[in-house]
Amino acid sequence: MRLTFATPDQKRTGAYIVFATNGGKLSSSADQLDKATGGALKRALKNRKFTGKKGQTLAVLGPAGVKASRILLLGVGKADKIDDLAAQALGGAIFRSLGNSGDKTASVMVDAIKGMKMTGAEFAANLAYGCQLRSYRFDRYRTKEKPEDKPSLNAVAVMLRDVAGARRKFAPLRKIADGVFFTRDLVSEPANILFPISFASRLRALAKLGVKLKVLDEKQMKKLGMGALLGVGQGSANPSRVVAMEWNGAPKAKDKRPIAFVGKGVTFDTGGISIKPAGGMEDMKWDMAGAGVVSGLMHALASRKAKVNAVGVVGLVENMPSSNAQRPGDVVKTMSGQTIEVINTDAEGRLVLADALWWCQKTFKPHTIIDLATLTGAIIVSLGHHHAGMFVNNDKLSDQLLAAGKGTGEALWRMPLGDAYDKQVRSQIADMKNVGGRDAGSITAAQILQRFIQKDVAWAHLDIAGVAWSNSDAGTVPRGGTGFGVRLLDRLVADHYESK
Repeated sequence: MRLTFATPDQKRTGAYIVFATNGGKLSSSADQLDKATGGALKRALKNRKFTGKKGQTLAVLGPAGVKASRILLLGVGKADKIDDLAAQALGGAIFRSLGNSGDKTASVMVDAIKGMKMTGAEFAANLAYGCQLRSYRFDRYRTKEKPEDKPSLNAVAVMLRDVAGARRKFAPLRKIADGVFFTRDLVSEPANILFPISFASRLRALAKLGVKLKVLDEKQMKKLGMGALLGVGQGSANPSRVVAMEWNGAPKAKDKRPIAFVGKGVTFDTGGISIKPAGGMEDMKWDMAGAGVVSGLMHALASRKAKVNAVGVVGLVENMPSSNAQRPGDVVKTMSGQTIEVINTDAEGRLVLADALWWCQKTFKPHTIIDLATLTGAIIVSLGHHHAGMFVNNDKLSDQLLAAGKGTGEALWRMPLGDAYDKQVRSQIADMKNVGGRDAGSITAAQILQRFIQKDVAWAHLDIAGVAWSNSDAGTVPRGGTGFGVRLLDRLVADHYESK
């Protein structure tokens, strides 16, 4: 969808969008349109239950006196409550209301709303951002879709006086949205299209943005001693890969050590020999969402030329049952030298991350490392689909992540860590076992990961199993792969880790 910014103009065709605050008080543009249409908006207000509440809409079709096909009045609620997220949600509401309306173009008339703390340029930029995020659609494999079933809206013009300011504010947001879409595309792909080698190939697109890529094949991983990661993938005909993505945006920084992001990339998870039930197994194409988020984040950072040294590492495997598959009871040796007894082959993500985390630290010497994984169903039992679980060894990092989550609407909830949970993963024959029973399943998984974090490294583990995919439309997130984590971690970097 094409998004532009322009000066106010009531001579355009297509849909017009104007705003009203609580009590149905019209914005200045809405008031002007009401006069131009002979009072059509105010007459509609008298006959409808529209009060200007946030997200409410009221459509006036074929209004006289203007060239618009319709006027959409959108409620913004209390003006002093409008912030970045509220403006983005309004942008999402615009596409939700008009995407399939039949209108091909829409003009959003932005005014300085009395009491609003944002500037008009900030409001306009965030409206456009929200509209762009909500417009995402994965339709690559639909070959017989009728034109009337496809979204009609393909161009939105946001009109205001400070066009230059809005463009300036929107420029980095557009780049972040590109990163979100990159992630959503990866997460949405079926597993016969996206497997470890093809995933690694997709990441070559980042080289055009200035990202340096390094790919490890199975021979190199075996030489490095990555027995845990290789064990997960040994039952698949698709060879495993590890990919590192380096973005050096702050080469003159005093501390050149990067911040690192590590993602679980299980491109399909059958559970291995500990096979999953058939019902719903098709969802396991997005068990690589952690790797997808890391990839989209690196896309966003490089696109907007973030002044930070960052590295993203993804462990890419396919977990399949076969005569060569890993068995329950096997013992694998990790790159760190620690051994793991594999009790359940469906608890494979921690095995992948164990080697990916260790190699990342040994190779790139990060000061901070954040891993993302659709790691446990237990986190969904705990938090549902509204928060990602956060496990962290550093209170400062915890505060930073929580704030970034609040600021982007990608909410986190801090979960506990503690020595008492380590007892659950004691093995009789190895350094640890890969599961600790049903109790505190997300916590014991995080406890295992913590064993592969070096002492001087600030670390957070984000369990995104409940938020990586959505079965319904919401706000700026359409049904499907959400891209949860890209905006969150981009905000973290922007607020705390970029050179000023």
